[in-house]
Amino acid sequence: MARRTCEPVSGVVAEARRVYQETFGGSAGVAVCAPGRVNLIGEHTDYNQGLVLPMALPLVTVMVGSKTSGQSCSVATTAESADEPRKVDFDLPTDTAPLIRVEPAWANYVKGVVQHYRARPLPAFKAVIASNVPLGGGLSSSASLEVAVYTFLQQLCPDDGDKVAKALACQQAEHTHAGMPCGIMDQFVSVLGKEGHALLIDCRSLEASAVPMADPDVVILITNSNVRHSLTGSEYPSRRKQCEKAAAILGKSSLREATVQDLEDAKDRLDSETYRRARHVIEEIERTARAAEALRGGAYQEFGKLMVESHNSLRDLYEVSCPELDALVTAAMDVDGVFGSRMTGGGFGGCTVTLLQAEATERAMKHIEGRYSGCPTFYITTPSEGARVLSV
Repeated sequence: MARRTCEPVSGVVAEARRVYQETFGGSAGVAVCAPGRVNLIGEHTDYNQGLVLPMALPLVTVMVGSKTSGQSCSVATTAESADEPRKVDFDLPTDTAPLIRVEPAWANYVKGVVQHYRARPLPAFKAVIASNVPLGGGLSSSASLEVAVYTFLQQLCPDDGDKVAKALACQQAEHTHAGMPCGIMDQFVSVLGKEGHALLIDCRSLEASAVPMADPDVVILITNSNVRHSLTGSEYPSRRKQCEKAAAILGKSSLREATVQDLEDAKDRLDSETYRRARHVIEEIERTARAAEALRGGAYQEFGKLMVESHNSLRDLYEVSCPELDALVTAAMDVDGVFGSRMTGGGFGGCTVTLLQAEATERAMKHIEGRYSGCPTFYITTPSEGARVLSV
Protein backbone atom coordinates (compact mmCIF):
# COMPACT_ATOMS: atom_id res chain seq x y z
CA MET A 1 0.00 0.00 0.00
CA ALA A 2 1.38 3.39 -0.98
CA ARG A 3 0.91 5.01 2.40
CA ARG A 4 2.97 7.99 3.43
CA THR A 5 3.21 9.78 6.70
CA CYS A 6 4.31 13.31 6.03
CA GLU A 7 8.09 13.56 6.04
CA PRO A 8 9.30 15.78 8.90
CA VAL A 9 10.26 19.29 7.92
CA SER A 10 13.75 18.55 9.18
CA GLY A 11 14.23 15.99 6.41
CA VAL A 12 13.27 18.47 3.69
CA VAL A 13 15.58 21.06 5.22
CA ALA A 14 18.44 18.57 5.32
CA GLU A 15 17.98 17.81 1.61
CA ALA A 16 17.92 21.52 0.76
CA ARG A 17 21.07 22.16 2.79
CA ARG A 18 22.85 19.24 1.14
CA VAL A 19 22.09 20.58 -2.34
CA TYR A 20 23.04 24.10 -1.25
CA GLN A 21 26.45 22.82 -0.11
CA GLU A 22 26.94 20.93 -3.38
CA THR A 23 25.78 23.83 -5.56
CA PHE A 24 27.15 26.91 -3.82
CA GLY A 25 29.56 25.71 -1.13
CA GLY A 26 29.29 26.74 2.49
CA SER A 27 26.17 26.83 4.64
CA ALA A 28 22.92 28.68 4.10
CA GLY A 29 22.23 31.54 6.50
CA VAL A 30 18.43 31.46 6.25
CA ALA A 31 15.88 28.64 6.25
CA VAL A 32 12.10 28.98 5.94
CA CYS A 33 9.13 26.81 5.04
CA ALA A 34 5.54 27.24 3.87
CA PRO A 35 2.87 24.53 3.80
CA GLY A 36 0.66 23.12 1.12
CA ARG A 37 -3.02 22.86 1.89
CA VAL A 38 -6.03 20.66 1.54
CA ASN A 39 -9.42 22.27 1.05
CA LEU A 40 -12.09 20.53 3.10
CA ILE A 41 -14.97 22.23 1.28
CA GLY A 42 -15.58 25.37 -0.77
CA GLU A 43 -14.16 24.53 -4.21
CA HIS A 44 -13.92 27.12 -7.00
CA THR A 45 -15.54 29.69 -4.72
CA ASP A 46 -12.48 31.76 -3.80
CA TYR A 47 -12.25 33.61 -7.12
CA ASN A 48 -15.97 34.26 -6.78
CA GLN A 49 -15.39 36.10 -3.47
CA GLY A 50 -17.02 33.22 -1.61
CA LEU A 51 -16.21 31.11 1.44
CA VAL A 52 -13.59 28.36 1.63
CA LEU A 53 -12.55 26.00 4.43
CA PRO A 54 -8.97 24.78 3.91
CA MET A 55 -6.31 23.67 6.36
CA ALA A 56 -2.54 23.92 6.14
CA LEU A 57 -0.66 20.63 5.80
CA PRO A 58 2.54 19.30 7.35
CA LEU A 59 3.73 18.94 3.74
CA VAL A 60 5.95 21.95 3.03
CA THR A 61 8.21 23.78 0.62
CA VAL A 62 11.54 24.76 2.16
CA MET A 63 13.87 27.51 0.95
CA VAL A 64 17.39 27.88 2.29
CA GLY A 65 19.90 30.48 1.18
CA SER A 66 22.00 33.54 1.85
CA LYS A 67 22.52 37.10 0.67
CA THR A 68 25.12 37.74 -2.00
CA SER A 69 26.72 40.86 -3.40
CA GLY A 70 25.83 42.40 -6.74
CA GLN A 71 22.55 42.10 -8.63
CA SER A 72 22.52 38.47 -9.77
CA CYS A 73 20.42 35.84 -7.97
CA SER A 74 20.88 32.09 -8.31
CA VAL A 75 18.21 29.56 -7.33
CA ALA A 76 18.25 25.76 -7.59
CA THR A 77 15.48 23.21 -7.04
CA THR A 78 15.80 19.63 -5.81
CA ALA A 79 12.61 18.56 -7.63
CA GLU A 80 13.40 15.65 -9.95
CA SER A 81 10.26 16.37 -11.96
CA ALA A 82 11.12 20.03 -12.49
CA ASP A 83 11.54 21.11 -16.06
CA GLU A 84 15.15 21.74 -17.05
CA PRO A 85 17.25 23.52 -16.05
CA ARG A 86 17.07 22.90 -12.32
CA LYS A 87 19.18 25.96 -11.56
CA VAL A 88 18.50 29.48 -12.83
CA ASP A 89 20.25 32.83 -12.60
CA PHE A 90 18.51 36.18 -12.95
CA ASP A 91 19.13 39.80 -12.07
CA LEU A 92 17.05 41.67 -9.51
CA PRO A 93 14.21 43.64 -11.13
CA THR A 94 14.38 47.34 -11.75
CA ASP A 95 11.76 49.89 -12.81
CA THR A 96 12.97 49.63 -16.39
CA ALA A 97 13.76 45.91 -16.40
CA PRO A 98 11.09 43.89 -14.55
CA LEU A 99 11.32 40.14 -14.31
CA ILE A 100 9.34 38.41 -17.05
CA ARG A 101 8.05 34.89 -17.71
CA VAL A 102 10.60 32.62 -19.36
CA GLU A 103 11.51 28.95 -19.21
CA PRO A 104 11.90 26.99 -17.01
CA ALA A 105 8.33 27.28 -15.72
CA TRP A 106 9.13 26.47 -12.07
CA ALA A 107 11.41 29.51 -11.80
CA ASN A 108 8.59 31.87 -12.79
CA TYR A 109 6.98 31.37 -9.38
CA VAL A 110 10.20 32.55 -7.76
CA LYS A 111 10.62 35.49 -10.12
CA GLY A 112 7.01 36.52 -9.70
CA VAL A 113 7.36 36.77 -5.93
CA VAL A 114 10.63 38.70 -6.25
CA GLN A 115 8.91 41.08 -8.69
CA HIS A 116 5.93 41.67 -6.38
CA TYR A 117 7.80 41.70 -3.07
CA ARG A 118 6.59 44.62 -0.98
CA ALA A 119 9.87 46.06 0.32
CA ARG A 120 13.00 47.41 -1.32
CA PRO A 121 15.89 47.34 -1.85
CA LEU A 122 16.15 43.58 -2.13
CA PRO A 123 19.66 42.14 -1.95
CA ALA A 124 20.80 39.49 -4.38
CA PHE A 125 20.74 35.94 -3.04
CA LYS A 126 21.56 32.32 -3.73
CA ALA A 127 19.12 29.67 -2.58
CA VAL A 128 17.84 26.12 -2.88
CA ILE A 129 14.20 25.02 -2.88
CA ALA A 130 13.06 21.59 -1.71
CA SER A 131 9.51 20.33 -1.19
CA ASN A 132 7.50 17.29 -0.19
CA VAL A 133 4.21 18.76 -1.45
CA PRO A 134 3.15 16.57 -4.40
CA LEU A 135 3.40 18.48 -7.67
CA GLY A 136 0.11 18.66 -9.56
CA GLY A 137 -1.76 16.87 -6.78
CA GLY A 138 -4.22 19.61 -5.91
CA LEU A 139 -2.47 20.32 -2.60
CA SER A 140 -1.19 23.71 -3.72
CA SER A 141 2.48 23.11 -4.33
CA SER A 142 2.55 26.42 -6.24
CA ALA A 143 1.24 28.58 -3.37
CA SER A 144 3.53 26.74 -0.98
CA LEU A 145 6.48 27.70 -3.19
CA GLU A 146 5.35 31.31 -3.56
CA VAL A 147 4.84 31.80 0.18
CA ALA A 148 8.17 30.13 0.98
CA VAL A 149 9.95 32.52 -1.39
CA TYR A 150 8.20 35.53 0.14
CA THR A 151 9.03 34.36 3.67
CA PHE A 152 12.66 33.92 2.62
CA LEU A 153 12.77 37.45 1.19
CA GLN A 154 11.33 38.80 4.45
CA GLN A 155 14.46 37.57 6.21
CA LEU A 156 16.71 39.42 3.74
CA CYS A 157 14.70 42.66 3.51
CA PRO A 158 11.86 42.88 6.07
CA ASP A 159 8.51 44.27 4.94
CA ASP A 160 5.76 45.64 7.21
CA GLY A 161 4.64 42.16 8.31
CA ASP A 162 1.10 42.45 6.94
CA LYS A 163 0.13 38.80 6.40
CA VAL A 164 -2.90 39.43 4.21
CA ALA A 165 -0.86 41.73 1.96
CA LYS A 166 1.78 38.99 1.80
CA ALA A 167 -0.79 36.47 0.58
CA LEU A 168 -2.09 38.95 -1.99
CA ALA A 169 1.42 39.60 -3.33
CA CYS A 170 1.96 35.85 -3.75
CA GLN A 171 -1.39 35.53 -5.54
CA GLN A 172 -0.37 38.36 -7.87
CA ALA A 173 2.88 36.54 -8.62
CA GLU A 174 0.91 33.49 -9.78
CA HIS A 175 -1.34 35.66 -11.95
CA THR A 176 1.46 37.51 -13.71
CA HIS A 177 4.32 35.01 -13.84
CA ALA A 178 2.62 31.60 -13.84
CA GLY A 179 -0.35 32.75 -15.91
CA MET A 180 -2.90 31.15 -13.58
CA PRO A 181 -5.81 33.40 -12.46
CA CYS A 182 -6.12 31.70 -9.07
CA GLY A 183 -8.18 32.90 -6.13
CA ILE A 184 -6.66 33.86 -2.79
CA MET A 185 -7.36 30.69 -0.79
CA ASP A 186 -4.12 28.80 -1.33
CA GLN A 187 -1.75 31.65 -0.53
CA PHE A 188 -3.92 32.82 2.37
CA VAL A 189 -3.93 29.53 4.25
CA SER A 190 -0.24 28.90 3.50
CA VAL A 191 0.52 32.21 5.23
CA LEU A 192 -2.08 32.13 8.01
CA GLY A 193 -2.65 28.42 8.70
CA LYS A 194 -3.00 27.47 12.36
CA GLU A 195 -2.06 24.16 13.93
CA GLY A 196 -5.09 22.14 15.03
CA HIS A 197 -7.52 24.30 13.07
CA ALA A 198 -9.11 24.63 9.67
CA LEU A 199 -9.49 28.20 8.43
CA LEU A 200 -12.83 29.59 7.27
CA ILE A 201 -11.82 32.32 4.83
CA ASP A 202 -14.16 34.98 3.51
CA CYS A 203 -12.59 35.74 0.14
CA ARG A 204 -14.58 38.97 -0.17
CA SER A 205 -13.60 40.63 3.12
CA LEU A 206 -10.30 38.68 3.46
CA GLU A 207 -11.26 37.87 7.04
CA ALA A 208 -10.65 34.43 8.50
CA SER A 209 -11.77 32.50 11.54
CA ALA A 210 -10.12 29.40 12.95
CA VAL A 211 -12.31 26.29 13.21
CA PRO A 212 -10.97 23.77 15.74
CA MET A 213 -10.08 20.31 14.45
CA ALA A 214 -8.46 18.69 17.45
CA ASP A 215 -10.65 15.60 18.01
CA PRO A 216 -8.17 12.68 18.24
CA ASP A 217 -10.86 10.24 17.13
CA VAL A 218 -11.31 11.97 13.76
CA VAL A 219 -8.69 12.25 11.01
CA ILE A 220 -8.27 13.59 7.50
CA LEU A 221 -7.18 11.10 4.84
CA ILE A 222 -5.81 12.53 1.60
CA THR A 223 -5.74 10.13 -1.33
CA ASN A 224 -3.66 11.12 -4.33
CA SER A 225 -5.04 9.57 -7.51
CA ASN A 226 -1.60 10.11 -9.09
CA VAL A 227 -3.28 11.19 -12.32
CA ARG A 228 -3.33 14.62 -13.86
CA HIS A 229 -5.38 15.28 -16.96
CA SER A 230 -4.07 17.93 -19.34
CA LEU A 231 -7.41 19.77 -19.35
CA THR A 232 -6.61 21.57 -16.11
CA GLY A 233 -4.45 24.29 -17.66
CA SER A 234 -7.19 25.55 -19.99
CA GLU A 235 -10.33 24.62 -18.11
CA TYR A 236 -9.57 26.57 -14.93
CA PRO A 237 -9.44 29.99 -16.66
CA SER A 238 -12.54 29.12 -18.70
CA ARG A 239 -14.51 28.33 -15.51
CA ARG A 240 -13.51 31.68 -14.05
CA LYS A 241 -14.66 33.52 -17.17
CA GLN A 242 -17.99 31.69 -17.09
CA CYS A 243 -18.53 32.75 -13.48
CA GLU A 244 -17.71 36.37 -14.33
CA LYS A 245 -20.14 36.19 -17.25
CA ALA A 246 -22.90 34.82 -15.04
CA ALA A 247 -22.34 37.51 -12.39
CA ALA A 248 -22.50 40.23 -15.04
CA ILE A 249 -25.77 38.88 -16.45
CA LEU A 250 -27.20 38.77 -12.93
CA GLY A 251 -26.07 42.34 -12.34
CA LYS A 252 -23.81 41.33 -9.46
CA SER A 253 -20.19 42.22 -8.75
CA SER A 254 -19.53 38.53 -8.11
CA LEU A 255 -21.49 35.32 -7.59
CA ARG A 256 -21.03 35.85 -3.84
CA GLU A 257 -23.80 38.44 -4.14
CA ALA A 258 -26.20 36.09 -5.93
CA THR A 259 -28.84 33.72 -4.60
CA VAL A 260 -30.28 30.61 -6.20
CA GLN A 261 -33.47 32.59 -6.77
CA ASP A 262 -31.51 35.28 -8.62
CA LEU A 263 -30.08 32.54 -10.82
CA GLU A 264 -33.45 30.96 -11.49
CA ASP A 265 -34.95 34.34 -12.39
CA ALA A 266 -32.20 34.85 -15.00
CA LYS A 267 -32.08 31.28 -16.27
CA ASP A 268 -33.48 32.16 -19.70
CA ARG A 269 -30.64 34.66 -20.20
CA LEU A 270 -27.90 32.13 -19.46
CA ASP A 271 -26.69 29.27 -21.62
CA SER A 272 -27.05 25.91 -19.90
CA GLU A 273 -23.34 25.49 -19.20
CA THR A 274 -22.93 28.93 -17.61
CA TYR A 275 -26.06 28.27 -15.55
CA ARG A 276 -24.57 25.04 -14.19
CA ARG A 277 -21.29 26.71 -13.30
CA ALA A 278 -23.05 29.51 -11.43
CA ARG A 279 -25.36 27.13 -9.63
CA HIS A 280 -22.43 25.16 -8.26
CA VAL A 281 -20.72 28.29 -6.95
CA ILE A 282 -23.81 29.81 -5.34
CA GLU A 283 -24.76 26.55 -3.63
CA GLU A 284 -21.15 25.73 -2.67
CA ILE A 285 -20.75 29.03 -0.83
CA GLU A 286 -23.85 28.28 1.23
CA ARG A 287 -22.67 24.68 1.77
CA THR A 288 -19.34 25.90 3.09
CA ALA A 289 -20.97 28.15 5.68
CA ARG A 290 -23.09 25.23 6.89
CA ALA A 291 -20.08 22.92 6.92
CA ALA A 292 -18.03 25.27 9.12
CA GLU A 293 -20.85 25.38 11.66
CA ALA A 294 -21.15 21.60 11.58
CA LEU A 295 -17.41 21.19 12.16
CA ARG A 296 -17.45 23.66 15.06
CA GLY A 297 -20.20 21.62 16.69
CA GLY A 298 -18.58 18.24 16.06
CA ALA A 299 -21.44 17.26 13.73
CA TYR A 300 -19.23 15.06 11.57
CA GLN A 301 -22.08 13.19 9.87
CA GLU A 302 -23.54 16.49 8.65
CA PHE A 303 -20.12 17.72 7.56
CA GLY A 304 -19.53 14.50 5.64
CA LYS A 305 -22.91 14.77 3.91
CA LEU A 306 -22.00 18.27 2.73
CA MET A 307 -18.63 17.00 1.45
CA VAL A 308 -20.36 14.44 -0.75
CA GLU A 309 -22.85 17.04 -1.99
CA SER A 310 -19.88 19.24 -2.88
CA HIS A 311 -18.21 16.45 -4.85
CA ASN A 312 -21.38 15.64 -6.76
CA SER A 313 -21.82 19.30 -7.65
CA LEU A 314 -18.22 19.57 -8.84
CA ARG A 315 -18.76 16.44 -10.93
CA ASP A 316 -22.16 17.30 -12.42
CA LEU A 317 -22.45 21.10 -12.44
CA TYR A 318 -18.90 22.42 -12.53
CA GLU A 319 -17.57 19.40 -14.43
CA VAL A 320 -14.06 19.39 -13.00
CA SER A 321 -13.96 15.86 -11.62
CA CYS A 322 -12.77 12.81 -13.54
CA PRO A 323 -13.40 9.03 -13.39
CA GLU A 324 -10.42 8.45 -11.10
CA LEU A 325 -11.59 10.97 -8.48
CA ASP A 326 -15.16 9.70 -8.68
CA ALA A 327 -13.93 6.14 -8.10
CA LEU A 328 -11.90 7.17 -5.05
CA VAL A 329 -14.85 8.99 -3.50
CA THR A 330 -17.22 6.09 -4.17
CA ALA A 331 -14.77 3.60 -2.64
CA ALA A 332 -14.24 5.75 0.46
CA MET A 333 -17.98 6.09 1.05
CA ASP A 334 -18.36 2.30 1.06
CA VAL A 335 -16.41 2.06 4.34
CA ASP A 336 -18.00 2.12 7.79
CA GLY A 337 -16.59 4.99 9.80
CA VAL A 338 -16.18 7.34 6.83
CA PHE A 339 -18.18 10.54 7.26
CA GLY A 340 -17.59 12.10 3.85
CA SER A 341 -15.25 12.36 0.88
CA ARG A 342 -14.79 14.70 -2.06
CA MET A 343 -12.33 15.80 -4.71
CA THR A 344 -10.16 18.70 -3.61
CA GLY A 345 -8.25 21.27 -5.64
CA GLY A 346 -8.78 22.46 -9.20
CA GLY A 347 -9.87 19.06 -10.49
CA PHE A 348 -9.16 16.78 -13.48
CA GLY A 349 -7.00 14.59 -11.24
CA GLY A 350 -5.04 15.12 -8.07
CA CYS A 351 -6.46 14.26 -4.67
CA THR A 352 -9.54 13.47 -2.69
CA VAL A 353 -10.03 14.44 0.95
CA THR A 354 -11.90 12.16 3.35
CA LEU A 355 -13.13 12.79 6.90
CA LEU A 356 -13.32 9.60 8.91
CA GLN A 357 -13.04 7.98 12.32
CA ALA A 358 -9.41 7.33 13.23
CA GLU A 359 -10.12 3.64 13.83
CA ALA A 360 -11.41 3.28 10.25
CA THR A 361 -8.27 4.60 8.60
CA GLU A 362 -6.52 1.31 7.80
CA ARG A 363 -9.77 -0.27 6.70
CA ALA A 364 -10.52 2.65 4.40
CA MET A 365 -7.08 2.64 2.78
CA LYS A 366 -7.21 -1.10 2.10
CA HIS A 367 -10.68 -0.84 0.60
CA ILE A 368 -9.84 2.15 -1.57
CA GLU A 369 -6.65 0.51 -2.82
CA GLY A 370 -8.56 -2.66 -3.68
CA ARG A 371 -11.26 -0.81 -5.60
CA TYR A 372 -9.10 1.75 -7.41
CA SER A 373 -7.59 0.73 -10.73
CA GLY A 374 -4.56 3.01 -10.32
CA CYS A 375 -1.89 3.31 -7.64
CA PRO A 376 -3.08 5.71 -4.94
CA THR A 377 -0.88 7.42 -2.38
CA PHE A 378 -2.31 8.05 1.08
CA TYR A 379 -1.53 10.80 3.57
CA ILE A 380 -3.00 10.75 7.08
CA THR A 381 -2.79 14.31 8.24
CA THR A 382 -3.79 16.98 10.72
CA PRO A 383 -4.05 20.79 10.42
CA SER A 384 -0.62 22.41 10.66
CA GLU A 385 1.03 25.80 11.08
CA GLY A 386 1.44 28.35 8.30
CA ALA A 387 4.69 29.78 6.90
CA ARG A 388 7.52 30.11 9.39
CA VAL A 389 11.23 30.72 9.83
CA LEU A 390 13.36 27.70 10.73
CA SER A 391 16.53 27.57 12.77
CA VAL A 392 19.78 27.16 10.85
